[in-house]
Amino acid sequence: MSDVTSQTWTPATDEYQAVLAGLRETVGACMQCGTCTASCPNEFAMDISPRRMWRMIQFGMLDEILESRTFWLCSSCYMCTLRCPRGLKLTSAMGALKRLARLDGSPRARKNGAFYEAFMADVEANGRVQEASMMNGYFLRRRDPTLPLSFIPLGLKMLSKGKLHLPSHAQRGRLGPMFAKARQMEVGS
Repeated sequence: MSDVTSQTWTPATDEYQAVLAGLRETVGACMQCGTCTASCPNEFAMDISPRRMWRMIQFGMLDEILESRTFWLCSSCYMCTLRCPRGLKLTSAMGALKRLARLDGSPRARKNGAFYEAFMADVEANGRVQEASMMNGYFLRRRDPTLPLSFIPLGLKMLSKGKLHLPSHAQRGRLGPMFAKARQMEVGS
């Protein structure tokens, strides 16, 4: 692997290395019992099970993990953390993987993170998810003009079942202070 490729896919920034070291420390004691995977409500949709992902981190297979969509599907329900017999903070590890992917900057990581980022931006701005504005943010982040066309059948189905709502500004900005505090805490850690 050339130095240029290495720099492109494995950033050597201090922040990246600090997050990676914390992640390795968090999952280093994993004994591969599988409780995290059995507890995960989203495991069925993941391309790598949480148990397998922790082992891959232990073996230094970070590139393969960052190419997956597994950690983006984590809903932060904390079931894995609550049920882990070792008391590992696995939900925090999923968050660390999201952070690493954003710092990594690979095309696949940007693609996989676009939905997550659009979702979180919409919740911060509107106080809840507003499907239409969230999807607009997602399409803009993906920068693919044909992508919205593939969502037309789903959008029509949701509309017919009353699952798409008109934008509401009743909660706009209410969660801003909470998100600002979370960012402040991330910088301090």
